[in-house]
Amino acid sequence: FVIFLIPCFVIGIDIAFSCQNADDFVGASSPGDIVIGGLFAVHSEMLHPEEDPIKPVIQNCAGFEIQVFLQTLAMIHAIETINNSTLLPGVTLGYEIYDTCAEVTKAMASALRFLSKFNSSEDAVEFKCNYSDYIPRVKAVTGASYSEVSMAVSRLLALQLIPQVSPASSAEILSDKIRFPSFFRTIPSDFHQTRAMTRLICESGWNWIGVIATDDDNGRFALESFGVQAMANNVCIAFKEMLPAYLSDSTFHTKVDNAIEKIVTETRVNVIVVFMRQFHVVKLFKKAIEKNVNKIWIASDNWSAAVKISTMPDIRQLGTIVGFGFKSGDISSFQDFLRNLHEKPTENNQFLREYIMLLSVCAHLEYHDFQTCISNQSQDDLLENVESKHPIWRDDFLSANIEPGFIHSTILAVYAIAHAIKGQCKDRDCKDPSAFTPWELLEELKKVVVIDDDKEVKFDANGDMSTSYDVLLWKEIDGHMEITTMAEYDAEKGGFIFEDEEKKKDFLNLRKVQSTCSQHCRPGQVKKVTESPHTCCYECIYCPENHYSNQTDMDYCYRCNNKTYWAPINSTTCYRKAIHFLTWTDWFAIFLLILSAFGVVLVLLICVIFTKNLDTPVVKASGGLTVCYIILLSHFLIFLSTVFFIGAPTEFKCKTRQALFGISFTLCISCILIKSLKILLAFSFDPKLQNFLKSVYKPIPTVVICTGIQVIICTFWLIFRTPFVNQNFSIPKAIILECNEGSIVAFGIMLGYIAALAFICFICAFKGRKLPENYNEAKFITFGMLIYFIAWIVFIPVYATTFGKHLPAVEIIVVLISNYGILCCTFLPKCYIIIYKQETNTKSAFLKMVYTYSSKSAGSVAVSQVSLDSKSSSLQATVADPCKTEKNSVHGNCHFQVPGQPLVKGKVLPENAARTMVRKRVSSI
Repeated sequence: FVIFLIPCFVIGIDIAFSCQNADDFVGASSPGDIVIGGLFAVHSEMLHPEEDPIKPVIQNCAGFEIQVFLQTLAMIHAIETINNSTLLPGVTLGYEIYDTCAEVTKAMASALRFLSKFNSSEDAVEFKCNYSDYIPRVKAVTGASYSEVSMAVSRLLALQLIPQVSPASSAEILSDKIRFPSFFRTIPSDFHQTRAMTRLICESGWNWIGVIATDDDNGRFALESFGVQAMANNVCIAFKEMLPAYLSDSTFHTKVDNAIEKIVTETRVNVIVVFMRQFHVVKLFKKAIEKNVNKIWIASDNWSAAVKISTMPDIRQLGTIVGFGFKSGDISSFQDFLRNLHEKPTENNQFLREYIMLLSVCAHLEYHDFQTCISNQSQDDLLENVESKHPIWRDDFLSANIEPGFIHSTILAVYAIAHAIKGQCKDRDCKDPSAFTPWELLEELKKVVVIDDDKEVKFDANGDMSTSYDVLLWKEIDGHMEITTMAEYDAEKGGFIFEDEEKKKDFLNLRKVQSTCSQHCRPGQVKKVTESPHTCCYECIYCPENHYSNQTDMDYCYRCNNKTYWAPINSTTCYRKAIHFLTWTDWFAIFLLILSAFGVVLVLLICVIFTKNLDTPVVKASGGLTVCYIILLSHFLIFLSTVFFIGAPTEFKCKTRQALFGISFTLCISCILIKSLKILLAFSFDPKLQNFLKSVYKPIPTVVICTGIQVIICTFWLIFRTPFVNQNFSIPKAIILECNEGSIVAFGIMLGYIAALAFICFICAFKGRKLPENYNEAKFITFGMLIYFIAWIVFIPVYATTFGKHLPAVEIIVVLISNYGILCCTFLPKCYIIIYKQETNTKSAFLKMVYTYSSKSAGSVAVSQVSLDSKSSSLQATVADPCKTEKNSVHGNCHFQVPGQPLVKGKVLPENAARTMVRKRVSSI
């Protein structure tokens, strides 16, 4: 074996505190069956030698830290309490506590002594390939105070897998069990702390902050962890300032000045997160007070409960300080321990001796100056001032400087080790130092469960205890800065818990301070990133149409479902589109319904009038009551079809309205076509035309065939491309509920067929437009067809360009115009004769009118026949008596002037022949 001997150092009173031997290097110790080591930074810095060249000598330290001194006392108190309890019956715990002076080098020296073999007179560390049976000086270690020190010590202790339980080192990297397999801690890692800080920042509405940290492992890892959490929560770090880890660094004060200057110049940054040791914070705050800096300071667990900072003069001028401290428990027994501390022996406790000496040196000063005096004394200075001084014990001073979180976690660390030892000592005699090895204790420690304030706590897989944090608020009460608990942060659930509404109000009051790079974008707006590299610096622009944002500072606008929702510019929500259709309550629909109702009434009135005057010539000449009823029924159904164009479209309405209109209109036109053919046949004197008309004039078959074709068209339409209800989403703010015709081709064929029948009807009626004045039905049919054509010709472009809920109204209007046109032109002249010209609605008057017209027509035709065929047997029958009344008759001869022909002379027909022709025309009509 290769043996490494640890240098020995001694502390001699006559030469101050310079190290001379290893036993005096121990800060506090007590013998026991099982010894637990302790590493605490009782001093804040180690003095550096001025001699040149520098020699490998461990120097004395300066800057006595009351808070850490209290942690050493907490460890001693916990061990004494365990020894006086039944937790480890028959076994006594001892301790060896060393001062690291916040310096890795000195901590490593202490760790080397922990690794030395048990009961070795020379404190030798044996080198072995296998330390499974190796018994070192201590079984476990409590500490260190700072993560940087713990990282170095833990790597060294991992050589023998000596368990290390820290009550204060929170760096996230220490959770890595590959690199630090023997490290445990009774506090959460910085992951939870930085997440809690970020949660506080987010809930307070801040996103533009500054960070100041010490340039050591603890500060860098904390800053890295915070940066990750901040980025995940859209919090931007405006600046990062790193201060030297050691106060003795020549650039320390310059960098503090630079940090303060940065804080002052960044006016939009009103929140500063500080990851530093207490003595660094003191230096920073002194400079900040000089510069009248007023911000919100977020304190890390290192200094959030530091009494020596909260009692600084003019600390209130710095603004609001919010911090995160480790959850504390019941430490009343420790306070009792402090009250009796002056009775404790000091032979084996150099820390206590030094504290008593400091009390003597600084006894004449007031509270804060007294504390400053203690912190500023070095070990080299003490003996020069202590000889003529007498200590004055201050019972309240130590109690006032207690940081409950650190005290509680230190006691918890000792108890965790004690419970692990208890597990190892169940079946072993632990008075024997070789009863178990540190690595066996390590395995036991992983399973240990400690009861803390009636709650079970244990180490997780990373060696951390997931305890909660106290959210601390520094408040000025009665002129003094008090550190109060504002809330509790649950590390597992990631939320804040408040005891009462007053504390919650204090928490919400933090929102009054703005710390943002840009103003918050209101709901309805979205962030537009500017040229700044930070995402927190942006412009607020309105969400475009059909987009919305319902929260502040949104990165993008949500898109509305354009089919059913819409949103205006700068909208905070989507609005459901209104369903538009031609409602029953729409004034225009009401107007059209009134017109349709008036048409129905008009049809009924005409029906009544014709029924009452059934035997009059006008009614008979109209084709009889049956034909009139069919035509009037068609008009009634056409008026009725307009009802299906109004109201919410349904499948039934969409299929019914066009078919009902098309078939009804076709039936109406078919009947009118038969009447036109009948009139043309009755008053036509052209034999060829008469023969043709007689061959095609089949009233019932014609009506059935014409209407049947339309029925077939509509049937095929409804079967193969049936109309359906359609939602039209093309309007931004509304859904047009409409009937889709299914097939525009089928719709066009239906209308085209009606137009073809109407055109034939128009041609036939046009040929008979010169009927007798008192019975000129053909002329009115012609006019009715013209109205139909004009209405539907205008309808096509209007229908094609109209959009929206009033599109059905366009078709209703055309249907009403064409229906009214044909109805009025067909029946109103007859009604007028029936009502107002009853003298002409007699058989005699009607015969006279027909006789007069036929006589004129027959004479004209007779002349034509003479000129064309002198042998025609019908020549004499075609000449009528008009010559009797005409002056161009001479001695029984009549002179006829046919348009386009020379004057022709002919014989006058006998009177009985003319009368025979009139009877035939009347019979035909």
